[in-house]
Amino acid sequence: MSEQRKIIHDDNNGLDYVLVGDYYIPMLALPEENRPIGYWGILRKEYLKKHKSGMYSYLLLTGKLDRYLADLNEQAQEWYELIEAQMRSAEGVTEKLKAQNPMEWVRQCNNIRNRVQEIVLSELVYV
Repeated sequence: MSEQRKIIHDDNNGLDYVLVGDYYIPMLALPEENRPIGYWGILRKEYLKKHKSGMYSYLLLTGKLDRYLADLNEQAQEWYELIEAQMRSAEGVTEKLKAQNPMEWVRQCNNIRNRVQEIVLSELVYV
């Protein structure tokens, strides 16, 4: 009986295979993503699972899902902060208002935060 090598390389596809029992199994590794998926990324992931299963499967099987979600999370967070700052400025929600009438300031900040969240969800996450 011939001695089988534990690891072989296939030049046709560029993959290495490891011997497990009587079978050679490809040695695959997914690319590592060190950035967090975050709040927006988690929402997008759930949306993809429920409503765009083909796209979700493709991203998952090609190892691109985590990078895609981290990119989307960063973009959504930047949008959120930009739009929130613009709305606060346009509507006069300032530190002066916070000092004069804290309850009104909180009400207006919550109102702006809710509207900005809906904008980001409808423009980036649920599309």
